[in-house]
Amino acid sequence: MRAGNPGPMTLDGTNTWVLRAPGSATAILVDPGPGLPEHLAAITAEAGIALVVTTHWHPDHTDAAAALGERLGVPVRAFDAKWCANGGEPLRDGETLNEAGLPLIVRHTPGHTADSVCLVGADAVLTGDTVLGRGTTVVLWPDGNLTSYFASLDLLAGYGDRSVLPGHGPTLPSLAAVCAQYRAHREQRLDQVRAALDAGAETAIDVVRVVYAEVDRSVWPAAEATVRAQLEYLRRGQDHRDREHIDPGKELGGP
Repeated sequence: MRAGNPGPMTLDGTNTWVLRAPGSATAILVDPGPGLPEHLAAITAEAGIALVVTTHWHPDHTDAAAALGERLGVPVRAFDAKWCANGGEPLRDGETLNEAGLPLIVRHTPGHTADSVCLVGADAVLTGDTVLGRGTTVVLWPDGNLTSYFASLDLLAGYGDRSVLPGHGPTLPSLAAVCAQYRAHREQRLDQVRAALDAGAETAIDVVRVVYAEVDRSVWPAAEATVRAQLEYLRRGQDHRDREHIDPGKELGGP
């Protein structure tokens, strides 16, 4: 089901997934989303929810989680203990969730955020915001990290042609193919950032003005956070070039 919170960062709205095996009396609710009355009513109409899971901490995925856990009398679990509620324990990388009557393997996939997880089933992977159904995701520095994101894409690509059940946007047929596209896009953006730096850009917003000039300005703050992640990636030497002068935190809200 989809929450009624469309926007530049949420696409058509947050996808909330209710997973259960055929004939199972219990289900897992993934990413309850915002606390909108109609959305909450649709969720609570589902019978047998035994566990609430959030893929990462962003409010468009978690706002309703604690209240729903209390209302339904079930635990809320997340990778970061801060976002667990109602007796839920932190998710562990590699553990298997069986509450839906089908096994779902938790994989820690940092990059978009430090606490991002994906849930791997036999035929599909719930990717949260690590992989979206349309466009590409943002790497929100300093919580997000581009080196980690590349590693997460490589990990997910290993799950081959499983379908993508994303946090926003439509489902997609092949996780490996999407991960390859995402990696190519990120590499292209890094080339553009390098070119902007070589042309004299000195701050993140300088780079945004060049590299993301065609992007609607309403998403420039997110673009700037992603640029800061790219600058940190280059500064740390993953570029194999001398970028020690780069300060990803300089200007416009950096720490």
